Amino acid sequence: MIIGILLIVLGVIGLAMGMIMFGDIGIACIVGALAALLSGIEFILMNRRIKKLKQ
Repeated sequence: MIIGILLIVLGVIGLAMGMIMFGDIGIACIVGALAALLSGIEFILMNRRIKKLKQ
């Protein structure tokens, strides 16, 4: 759960930084931030699914 939250925070910060940057480096930063954001969301969803299966 903590990893998911940290990845979401990192993704949001990376998106904000990517919007400021110019050229290819900005695009690479945005792509990395989106990957972190999606991974964080999936970590949280999988945590809920695993807790549901344990019950």
